[in-house]
Amino acid sequence: MDKLSNLAKFKATCPYLGRTKTSTLRTLCTSASPRFPTVSKLTEKATKCPVMGPALQIRSKQMVAGYASLAGSAEFAKIPEHQGIKPSAAHAQKCPHASKALAAARMAEEFAHAKKAKSSPKATAASTSAAAAKPAPAAATGCPFHAASTSEAKPKAASVGGFDYEKFYAEELEKKHQDASYRYFNNINRLANKFPIAHTGNVKDEVEVWCANDYLGMGNNPVVLETMHRTLDTYGHGAGGTRNIAGNTGMHLALEEELASLHRKPAALVFSSCYVANDATLATLGSKLPGCVYFSDSMNHASMIQGMRHSGAKRVIFKHNDLEDLEMKLAQYPKETPKIIAFESVYSMCGSVGPIKEICDLAEQYGALTFLDEVHAVGLYGPRGAGVAEHLDYDVHKAAGQSPDPIKGTIMDRIDIITGTLGKAYGAVGGYIAGSTDFVDMIRSYASGFIFTTSLPPANMAGARASISYQKEYNGDRQLKQLNVRDLKSRFEALDIPVIPGPSHIVPVLVGDAALARHASDTLLAKHNVYVQAINYPTVARGEERLRFTVTPGHNVEQIARLARAVDQTFTELGIKRTSDWRKLGGHAGVGLADPKEVEPIWSDAQLGLLDGTAPAVLHPGQKRVVDQRAVRVTREKFNDLLGPYVESAAPTDVLKKELPLADPTLAASIPAAVEATA
Repeated sequence: MDKLSNLAKFKATCPYLGRTKTSTLRTLCTSASPRFPTVSKLTEKATKCPVMGPALQIRSKQMVAGYASLAGSAEFAKIPEHQGIKPSAAHAQKCPHASKALAAARMAEEFAHAKKAKSSPKATAASTSAAAAKPAPAAATGCPFHAASTSEAKPKAASVGGFDYEKFYAEELEKKHQDASYRYFNNINRLANKFPIAHTGNVKDEVEVWCANDYLGMGNNPVVLETMHRTLDTYGHGAGGTRNIAGNTGMHLALEEELASLHRKPAALVFSSCYVANDATLATLGSKLPGCVYFSDSMNHASMIQGMRHSGAKRVIFKHNDLEDLEMKLAQYPKETPKIIAFESVYSMCGSVGPIKEICDLAEQYGALTFLDEVHAVGLYGPRGAGVAEHLDYDVHKAAGQSPDPIKGTIMDRIDIITGTLGKAYGAVGGYIAGSTDFVDMIRSYASGFIFTTSLPPANMAGARASISYQKEYNGDRQLKQLNVRDLKSRFEALDIPVIPGPSHIVPVLVGDAALARHASDTLLAKHNVYVQAINYPTVARGEERLRFTVTPGHNVEQIARLARAVDQTFTELGIKRTSDWRKLGGHAGVGLADPKEVEPIWSDAQLGLLDGTAPAVLHPGQKRVVDQRAVRVTREKFNDLLGPYVESAAPTDVLKKELPLADPTLAASIPAAVEATA
């Protein structure tokens, strides 16, 4: 992130850099131009500047001329031949001189195209016309960075007497900027072979990812990737349509059977995401059940809120995890009135856990259905990864093994409807519901969010099923993740970093100010190569803005220690309140309370293997994660019917390749052409 640090030095001298937010500059300098891929969006903007534009043109000529003279020399061409090597065009990238020559040539070409686009007759005419209509100040003439950009396309003017749509859009966006809730999307590309490392818009600019919801790193698990490759080769890419037209494959049916077995329910149904699953299911139930009343936890996810709204049913909101408030509101309705209590197991922004057993008790007492969102829990809790509802009867479910049959009296069996995601701990994409056979069939038959959308591709379904199967068989990833979570929380506590207390794997660090949270995120990325997103309103309440860290089993002890130091330095540099500061103010968002309640983690020491010595070993730099071979074998066998038995890949055979001289036509022609283009 050195580029961003260098830009900060010129904020005082360049009006554009000075008035543009650091987060916006970060996005521009790490994102490739869609029209000119070898340059960043910021560089493309700079070509329009009367100062930087000519400078960039001169520099590109120098680069091309330098490499062109070298690449074109006879001595240069003889270097590989002297060693008895006859390189092909494909090998040109391995040579630092040839690869830089190609890159310089491409960049110069694109600078030239950008320059031509800027000075095209149409653009020039438009600029001249605009200048004639409204003269610009002398100092700002021709420079889009000293005043409102006259060279950029103007929004379509509203028709006389008509509504000004563009003005409306701009005003709504300005509101987001004013309250610091505008969302910036970082270009983060997680690397399968370097998890949890990613690169930004620049492939050489690597950062550590500390906020991804791929909680277990299953997005790069070998048996998952292997299964997806095999499925892709067998069934191709797309699903071919909706489930009732051409998109109902064996992979979809097998995944739903796997999910039903995971939760020990009779049936399950897969959706394109859990947002859609929650929205479609709650909308359908509320609209079909006569006089239905929803009882919704105040911190429920947006997908659940939206589904209840779409249903048209009455919605009663109870205080977060407040059983007394919930019972008081349930008691106001006759027992025969259809009621649904909608809540979550793990609340992802604060890390709190719902009182599942107690809510089941109230539901039975007052005649309500229970709708439990286990999105941030599936894969992470329970001996098989079925979620918190399974974890609460840990030993019973562990003893039952992989039986798909319900275990009467257990909390998971008492829950009527369970929803979950394939896109977090399982590292895939999609969402699902699980419940009784008739309930699932009714949603399948009536929910428009399921009926009228293209189904997910077979390869995605196969990858998700492989991930679930693997995690059902191997508990080590869950245990190691929780050990790493404990490590990070204890380090933060020792440094007076304000972690919002909770028993789950979520590590939310309170900042308490939207702009400051964004600044902290930018600083960690720019100075420490740590990527963690700021969480602002409306995801959390105003004044409770935070950084939300997610630790995985793939983070090693050195990375965890380095993160703690980076956060400590950032808090000091930006003057962010620490736990002791919040305590002096009487506490806030559960941080710094005068008499805090002790929070017991969901995973006990015994369940983590700390008491009997079976806990997995933490990773140290250079060590690779454990891949459980038994879980791999069981998972492979599940795909025998559709993909056939797995066969170890044979050693790749040598393929005769046509060798080309270094002076490949592409390389030879591109450099002179680029030199000419910049002339």
